[in-house]
This record gives sequence, structure tokens and C-alpha cells, in this order.
Amino acid sequence: MTLGEQQRLFARLVGSLIMRIYDQGDECTLDWAYRPPEVAAYYASIGRGIRSSLHASHLAIDLNLFKVGIYQTDSEAHRPYGEWWEQQHPLCRWGGRFLGEGGKPKPDGNHYSMEFQGRK
Repeated sequence: MTLGEQQRLFARLVGSLIMRIYDQGDECTLDWAYRPPEVAAYYASIGRGIRSSLHASHLAIDLNLFKVGIYQTDSEAHRPYGEWWEQQHPLCRWGGRFLGEGGKPKPDGNHYSMEFQGRK
């Protein structure tokens, strides 16, 4: 699959994810979708991301989740949507499963992406 084909598939799947959130009675707003490479590099330098961010390839989005109008800051609130997302395509990845240094959990529950060239 070319990068362009994967980007279009990702956009379609994100639309389905947003509809799923609303169908379940929750709401969301869009946070980071595209992240320029220089911004990705900056975030990596302060330990809040990676230099080769999939946001820079248009294959990741962060969604702000609201339950009964209350913004959810805990990754666990995203779990039902993250697990659903992972079922949509073999390349779909949910940030709630991210690991940091030494394999320790470092969840980023509002992050939804598609693996590309080994990047998650």
C-alpha cells in the first residue's frame, strides 16, 4: 500500500471512529492531526513524542474525549475506542498501549494511528 493509499484509508477509519464515539453517547474534539516534522522534533527533544511521529505522515490523530460534557484526561476512558480502533485494520494502533523506556507502560490514550514502515 502506498503512503497516499494508507492516508486515505486512515482518514476513512478516523471518520468511523468519530462516529463510533458519538454513537456510544460520548463526544470528541480534534487535537493534533498533522504535526510538522520540526514540531515533532521539538516534542521528541522534551520527551513528549518521537522525531519520526506518524502525525507528520498524516497517519495519526489525537482526539479529546468528552463523557457527559466532561473532558477525559485518563487514557482508560479511551480504552473501548482504542480496542475498537485496533480491530478496524491490522495496522491500526492505539496509544493506550504505548511503552516507554525499559518497556514500562507510557499510555497516550487519545492517540490513534496506523503503523507505517515500522513506526507506530
